[in-house]
Amino acid sequence: MSQNVSQNTKQSYRAFLSVSDKTGLVSFAQELVKRGFELVASSGTARYLQENGLSVQSADEITGFRELIGGRVKTLHPLLHAAILARQDDAGDMADLQSLGVMPFQLVMVGLYPFEAVAESGADMDTLIENIDIGGVALIRGAAKNARDVCVVTDSGDFKAVLRAWDEGAEAWSRLKQRLQLKAFRTTAYYDALIAETLARRLERLSDQEKGQEATQGREGDAEGRLEQLFPEKIVIPLQRKERLRYGENPHQAAAYYRHPRALTAGGETLVDFMLLQGKPLSYNNIQDAESALMLVKRFREPAAVVIKHMNPCGVAVAESIEAAFQKAFDADPVSIFGGIVALNRPMTGALAQALKDVFLEVIIAPDMAEEARMIFASKKNVRLLVPKTKRAALLQSEADVSAFFELTSMGGGVLLQTPDHVDEEEINTARVVSKRAPTEEEWQALHFAWKVVASVKSNAIVVAKDGQTLGIGAGQMNRVGSVRIALDAAGEKAKGAVLASDAFFPMPDSIELAGMAGISAIVHPGGSIRDEAVIRAADAYDMAMILTGRRHFRH
Repeated sequence: MSQNVSQNTKQSYRAFLSVSDKTGLVSFAQELVKRGFELVASSGTARYLQENGLSVQSADEITGFRELIGGRVKTLHPLLHAAILARQDDAGDMADLQSLGVMPFQLVMVGLYPFEAVAESGADMDTLIENIDIGGVALIRGAAKNARDVCVVTDSGDFKAVLRAWDEGAEAWSRLKQRLQLKAFRTTAYYDALIAETLARRLERLSDQEKGQEATQGREGDAEGRLEQLFPEKIVIPLQRKERLRYGENPHQAAAYYRHPRALTAGGETLVDFMLLQGKPLSYNNIQDAESALMLVKRFREPAAVVIKHMNPCGVAVAESIEAAFQKAFDADPVSIFGGIVALNRPMTGALAQALKDVFLEVIIAPDMAEEARMIFASKKNVRLLVPKTKRAALLQSEADVSAFFELTSMGGGVLLQTPDHVDEEEINTARVVSKRAPTEEEWQALHFAWKVVASVKSNAIVVAKDGQTLGIGAGQMNRVGSVRIALDAAGEKAKGAVLASDAFFPMPDSIELAGMAGISAIVHPGGSIRDEAVIRAADAYDMAMILTGRRHFRH
């Protein structure tokens, strides 16, 4: 292959161009012409390039067919695909092309219909369907299959690399073709997965509507069909890289952060919707902790502050003001907050920033940041400040948050997939009182608060709380009584008159007896143990109120 072709050299190569987003296309096409490429393009792309002064042959001039079926058929033609798929060192393939009167392509650039952007806009089903690219995907796959002879370009960000590799010579050109071949197949795989995910989401909405109608009419929904929609036999999950990370959980591990398109279309607020106002890029561990903090703080309607360390809350509180809420969260565990993540569900004020500025924190999350607060934190460059891309008066959990995406856990050669856990407001309101004594109004409020917190603590999880403040948290122990001891030890004398929440049932009365001796006045847990009766008797022996929610919140 002769390269470094001057603009005046007889054209020896052909490029096929078909793109929806034409950003940077004109300059790229001009550079291709300088290097001896003849340009062929789909009708719309050809018109655009011609309007910008370039000599371009339209695809229909080669095929002899105009656009058909309202533009649905433009590039699906044997003459185009033969020119892309022909093996250029195969005499038979080249003889076939010669008999057809066409020349092979050395480069194919395709930009697919913007299905993702259309889906994010909430377009109706007809508009979605019309933005499913067929011919473009076929062109990409054909060019990628024949990457030995054809360079397939699917991203305008690769324009410079393409021109540079061409200029450097055959070896660089060959390496680039191989790299872009892989990128091309990943592009079409993502595109198809995105379409499947979007259509599945639309189908879920229809199913929810039908289920509502059936409930009104007194009929049961199709549970098996619902599960099949959620967990089909074969699934590909579309993920798009948000950023590369410096390293993973430990410095010797590589990592990257990916977003799921549903996170942006669901209407909720997940971490991918937040922007970094200042500070270094988030690390792998920062992201996990920040997501945990965000999901917890959004459970509270009143002003709330959450402190997270290693994906466990160490201080959580609610109050009448965000300043008071943070102070209570800080007081809950003033040692563990060092190097922690703080999440607020109300805007960061100047007064609160002043109180926080002398505390070493990794990340602060808030729905907005007052200008005075930003000025205070400007002197603490290492503190990462995260706010939503659009200002919010409060961060509150919405229905979209709890159904936005699956939770994935890799397991060797496979993946575990589940719907997200969430705490329903009614879990406490409808909880069953099983003790002789019912909770007082003050205890009900404390139980409600503790139950929201315990669902975010690693199992086995225990939370001791009172007056909208955590007093002791026992997390991740191998047995439940161990977590109870840790939580009670942290609470100390403050455990008297406090409540205790457990993410799962108590297998033995021993934890209840420890709680009773410490002065705990009320307990909430799911129930369901074969020893529930013994556990309830232990609570009655200490005159403790006990309620069962019937729903556990394991967090491994």
